[in-house]
Amino acid sequence: MRPETEGERESRIVSERRSLPDVPGVYLFKDGEGEVIYVGKARSIRKRVASHFSGGNPEMTAAVDEIEFLATGNEAEALIAEQNFVKRHRPRFNVKLRDDKSYPYIAVSLDEEFPRVYFTRERHRPGRAYFGPFSSARRVRDTLDLLGKLFQYRTCEGPEPGRRSGSPCLDYFIKRCGAPCVGYVDREEYRASIDSVVDFLSGRYEQIENDLERQMTGASEAQDFEAAALFRDRLASVRSLFERQRVSGTPVGSADLIGIASEGTDANAQVFQVRDGILLERQSFYLEVPDGAEPAEITFEFLEHYYSSSPVVPKTVVVGPEMEGRAIDLEGFLSARRDGGRVEVRVAERGDMRKLREMAERNARLALDQERLSNEHRKQRRIEALAQLAEGLEMEELPVRIEGFDISNLGGEHTVASMVVFEGGRPKKSDYRRFRIRNGGGADGPDDFASMEEVLGRRSSRYVEQADLSPHDGDRDPSFASLPSLVLIDGGKGQLSAGLKVLGEFVESGVTVIGLAKNREEIFVPGQSDPVDIAPDSEASLLLQRVRDEAHRFALEHHRGRRGRQMTESVLDGIRGVGPERKRLILRHFGTPDRLMAASREEIEAVPGLPGKVAREVHDQLNRI
Repeated sequence: MRPETEGERESRIVSERRSLPDVPGVYLFKDGEGEVIYVGKARSIRKRVASHFSGGNPEMTAAVDEIEFLATGNEAEALIAEQNFVKRHRPRFNVKLRDDKSYPYIAVSLDEEFPRVYFTRERHRPGRAYFGPFSSARRVRDTLDLLGKLFQYRTCEGPEPGRRSGSPCLDYFIKRCGAPCVGYVDREEYRASIDSVVDFLSGRYEQIENDLERQMTGASEAQDFEAAALFRDRLASVRSLFERQRVSGTPVGSADLIGIASEGTDANAQVFQVRDGILLERQSFYLEVPDGAEPAEITFEFLEHYYSSSPVVPKTVVVGPEMEGRAIDLEGFLSARRDGGRVEVRVAERGDMRKLREMAERNARLALDQERLSNEHRKQRRIEALAQLAEGLEMEELPVRIEGFDISNLGGEHTVASMVVFEGGRPKKSDYRRFRIRNGGGADGPDDFASMEEVLGRRSSRYVEQADLSPHDGDRDPSFASLPSLVLIDGGKGQLSAGLKVLGEFVESGVTVIGLAKNREEIFVPGQSDPVDIAPDSEASLLLQRVRDEAHRFALEHHRGRRGRQMTESVLDGIRGVGPERKRLILRHFGTPDRLMAASREEIEAVPGLPGKVAREVHDQLNRI
């Protein structure tokens, strides 16, 4: 078939646009490779798509080769469908929260008799209340520390409180837990503390103060002066905290205030969570945005991302003037996400709400400027490190791509190797690779020299196989098809000599091969008995050390995983009722062998599809070893 000309492609796209329906829904732009490059939603699919081609991002529209759509009943449904498509395809022209899969939450295990309050990055377990997302793990841990001091909940793991000794742990003695494990606090009293935790995380501050004051008065009237003093101290701490966090002298109520700043392909979003006039949290999120994206589009898509993953939606969301005319588009989506009524999306034009929203915007600009300065500083240090390496190793060009190799074994068993890649002085994790060593041991135990020779030989062979393949060939591995500037071997002269035996193809192609000995961080190159004169504390040496340490970590992680899986699978072998399918079921449920080995009987019994009798036998077998 004759290839389509550019004019024919444009004519076909125009025809597709004209045939789009004038209804609410979602549309997907695809490039010539069939990859989804943008997902959008609209009150009218036809009009919204037309707006892209009459004044949108020309880089994106020039790449569009196909337009697909999904009609929905209303715009709220379109918003939900859009989020599902964005999460599935991660299109490069959509606004993205950086690392949006790993934001932390606080969870409360309401499905347990004595609930726990804990740090988590998952939100899928039924019977749990989740609060967040938080912008950093440190903020979550600081909040948990504060909650522990105020409300004294248990930190022990598992569905039941306590430990095998039957005595309270240290948390009780430092007044961080009421010790429900030994009956020092009953279920009702403990649940009251957990209810206060939920109220605090939900922003119901007036209710917390009223409850603590009522408990203090009740304990005093009952002449339980020790309990009254405890409630008095908690009340004083809560009031002191709230006074420090009160945002103005006039009532502001409860709302999320959104500030956005953008420059180029970077943006920052600030979320000020105000509850009962108190600044509960200030969240900071860094975004990846298409170059030239409009502020309204950035704000709109950020709010979709943020509230699609946030378990709590306030009744008021305050945005900037760029959202004038578009605020109502979000209200249906947010109202559907919020339990308990309609959400108002307001453009603040005066008063305290406007001041706070402008403060959020200033903080977003400052955060973006600060990150840019930090990035420039880090970039400069990386360039200096690469330049020092090139000079110290007498390389003709900067070592843009560095590959590091390491071997991991224990007594000759499960010997594995790792290959890590740094490009431009930064890890490129998509190019990391792992190897199982086939001939790394002998009668006298593991042979690291032979293992290194094997893995480097395989790496070189894969390059020869892959180098001539087309980038569109399904069998091509982009990591193995790339030629490194520098190969770093973990070890001294012996490991370097072993590697050079099989890296002739690389050396002839201009690749520099070095060894890094750990004792004195000495760098060895072929043909020299003495180490290279590069100081161990120089930027060049520190970069090589980071590559070496990362290769070691990656190899060790692989080794532990293989060893743990084999050990766990061997433990499960021979248990009546546990065949291959149930073995996979158990391991998939716990995720890692370590979690299974540490699981309680109740946790194993909770594995879906596993009979209780079999679960008890698994638990008994695991606890015999």
